[in-house]
Amino acid sequence: MDVDTRLLRSFTAVAEDGSLSRAAERLFVSQPALTKQIRQLETLLGVRLFTRSRAGMALTEAGEALAGQAPALLAHWERALAATRGAAARAARVLRVGFMASAANEATQEIVTRFCALHPGWRVDMRQASWSEPTAGLADGSVDVALLRLPFPGQGDLRVEVLLTEPRCVALPAGHRLADREEIAFRDLWDEPYVAAAPETGGWRDYWLAADEREGRPVTVGAVTEHPDDWLSAIANGYGIALAPASAARFYARPGVVYRPVSGVSPSRVAIAWPPAADGDPVVRDFVRCCLDATSAPG
Repeated sequence: MDVDTRLLRSFTAVAEDGSLSRAAERLFVSQPALTKQIRQLETLLGVRLFTRSRAGMALTEAGEALAGQAPALLAHWERALAATRGAAARAARVLRVGFMASAANEATQEIVTRFCALHPGWRVDMRQASWSEPTAGLADGSVDVALLRLPFPGQGDLRVEVLLTEPRCVALPAGHRLADREEIAFRDLWDEPYVAAAPETGGWRDYWLAADEREGRPVTVGAVTEHPDDWLSAIANGYGIALAPASAARFYARPGVVYRPVSGVSPSRVAIAWPPAADGDPVVRDFVRCCLDATSAPG
């Protein structure tokens, strides 16, 4: 019997959330579509997986058995898929590099140039990730290395080398009451609504809200976004403000948004990260060296 992994993912989401509506939101599908997928899986297996009630979705005994096995099956499939795609990229002489926002700032082009000089015939495939995926593809193996902002979820399971540090600033609507200040103390921003990443990004979201640097003050979230364009639009339209690396003023200039230095908040760090399994890969090793050399070079 062949079962679509999509159906297993849908089942797992409902089993974990205990709710069709919450699982549908997590999977970005409609509730009727998710219900249809669960029924399709039940038909394929010939068993009932859930009992439905006003309280939510409860696993049957058969459902409990599948819930105990499905995550491992899906993880094994993801590893197999990542290995297959990685092998194809190697055969095509392509290094897949994930990145967030502006990557390594102005050093990015220098990094790529240095790498291509070391490996003629190779191509660097730069893949920008949304803010809902702070590992930029490392978590699911869709990239070989990634240029990231620290901290990020799962950081402890990867190799990480810090490349550069830069101050954080604040992005404000142009008409904001503090927009005419040359520098803003972070404590003056504690009670403002913020444009934030999705809650699922955990510590990465908390870092960009500076949740640990507010002396216990709670954060007010005015909007949630996943991409720079949406982030800029939310700020320009007055839904909130946002902390950002100082380089954002150069890479993400836009009418209606101003950037101001912030005092009293820790700086941002850019790093190169890769999986431990790639330690012996000379191509990955050379790319990491190019990152370190390019960001330490004068000028």
